[in-house]
Amino acid sequence: MKGLIARVGPCTLTPMPDDPFTLLVRCVIAQQISTKAATSISAKLTAALGGPPVAREKLARLTDAHFLSCGVSAPKRRTLRAVCEHVGANPDLLPGIAERDDDTIRIQLTAIKGIGPWTVDMILMFGFGRPDVLPVGDLGLRMGVKELYRLRVLPDPKKLTTLTEKWRPYRSIATWYVWRSRGPVPQSKESA
Repeated sequence: MKGLIARVGPCTLTPMPDDPFTLLVRCVIAQQISTKAATSISAKLTAALGGPPVAREKLARLTDAHFLSCGVSAPKRRTLRAVCEHVGANPDLLPGIAERDDDTIRIQLTAIKGIGPWTVDMILMFGFGRPDVLPVGDLGLRMGVKELYRLRVLPDPKKLTTLTEKWRPYRSIATWYVWRSRGPVPQSKESA
């Protein structure tokens, strides 16, 4: 990591102070697509809703055609509708969520259909600025660790966790360095 940090320069990751609902929507949009595509789709969707912030009531009223015009895929439409429904049925879910511990947040958010561990990891890292998150399901991290440690195959989550144990309690920052070594990272300035 020492050489990687020297090559990349200072960590410039800046948590996004979005409201929790907008943050959740952004992270759903970012699932399994490039940063560039996610940024574009999020911007179109947010503009279509007159945000930021993204209003749950407005999002819930969007038609398939509206979602499609913003570039939102059918699986993500289903997840966003599930998010709207779950948040509406659980009004205490999002207020104060950033103050809860990571495990509680994981349990509460993965109860929503379409929200998995990766999405929660991104919320914890990019939204709440948690310093010790290891997104074991992130392909970019797995590829970067494979290169960094000169592995023959991509590490599975168990191997990744073992290899990165020494990164505690700053696994989010170390993850950022691995990602940044591979290209731009959301919410980060270019190094000088």
